Amino acid sequence: MKEISELHFPKELRYSIEHKWIAQEGEIIVVGITDYAQDRLGEVVFVELPAVKNVIEQGAVFGTVESVKAVSELFMPVTGEVLEINVILDETPSLINESPYKNAWMIKVKPLNPEQIPTLLINDEYIASLQG
Repeated sequence: MKEISELHFPKELRYSIEHKWIAQEGEIIVVGITDYAQDRLGEVVFVELPAVKNVIEQGAVFGTVESVKAVSELFMPVTGEVLEINVILDETPSLINESPYKNAWMIKVKPLNPEQIPTLLINDEYIASLQG
């Protein structure tokens, strides 16, 4: 496992305490897991994502990530309707370890409560939460 200072947390993203990131693309939210989460999980071997059109509440489980170490639940950072899933992760779940912010996004969501977005952590707040 790497030191927190060795991990990457893009400033333009927002973060949840449960180690998800979101990026806004217009009215769509892109969701994935952070560099910290993939580092702690170890080698990712399987990802289970929700069906398109599912509406998932903030804080509810939207899928799982399985690594050689453990299975971890994925918690939704904002309430929204799933518009798209990253099907590449079915064939290549290890992308999560290689590129957690670019190629390994997990779901694209239409947020149903956009006021939840500013409640997520900015880069510095997320890093501070990790250093606890």
